[in-house]
Amino acid sequence: MRILLSRAGRALPVVAAAAALAAVTALPMATATATAAVASPVARAAVGDEAPYIVTVHKDVDPATVARMVGASPDYVYRTALHGFSARLSPGQVVALRVIPGVESVQEDGGVSSFGTAD
Repeated sequence: MRILLSRAGRALPVVAAAAALAAVTALPMATATATAAVASPVARAAVGDEAPYIVTVHKDVDPATVARMVGASPDYVYRTALHGFSARLSPGQVVALRVIPGVESVQEDGGVSSFGTAD
């Protein structure tokens, strides 16, 4: 069975994406010279809405500055094996990080398991 959506229903994802992009473009760019924190960081969500993430950034970008830009409190800042930070992030913070120039990846941190034994 085929379901037809109204024009408003088809436009909703586009409007949501545009609103998220507009909110993030108001943030200062993440560069090596960016040291000022954002005046009004992304609102923190309830602890139950947050999940652990690992965020990697370009080598010329300060990971702690990027975390402050979205109101995140890093659990750890990585500067050796990878360049970035780990933190519990809300869905809004994840969206904001993914569009900041200089952010390479935003990946949910999860467990790793083995399905078999090594021979």
